[in-house]
Amino acid sequence: MLQRLKSSLIAGRQLGPLEDELLRALWTRGDATVRELIDASVVDGAYTTIMTTLDRLYKKGLLERSPEGRAFRYRPKQSEAELNQNLVAAGLKELLASSAEHGAPISFLVDTISEHDAALLEHLQEAVARKRRDLRKKEPR
Repeated sequence: MLQRLKSSLIAGRQLGPLEDELLRALWTRGDATVRELIDASVVDGAYTTIMTTLDRLYKKGLLERSPEGRAFRYRPKQSEAELNQNLVAAGLKELLASSAEHGAPISFLVDTISEHDAALLEHLQEAVARKRRDLRKKEPR
């Protein structure tokens, strides 16, 4: 499911298969140049194709890069877990903004969670209680 979210929500654009493959390779390696990715047989493709694809990921804000000789060294801007968290948050914000009646998306969320795993409702309840406590602490007295 997160893969489908990734494919549709990153910077409002889809990630192609090669983009996804390169992003995963960089999460595993930490950082790399185009040549290192090709030499390690991490991906299959022409140098210019890999270079263009990494540049696209950079322009989408998913990668950082630093000059290294005549090439660039690329590294992910965030971990896979951070990206997944941001994508889920963006999806939930979109869901909540999609309805004038705020109760409908929340009801849908609770129904979906309980259909997937009813035990998760307990985690949701605990998270809501924790957030309420945090918000009360921040209220001016």
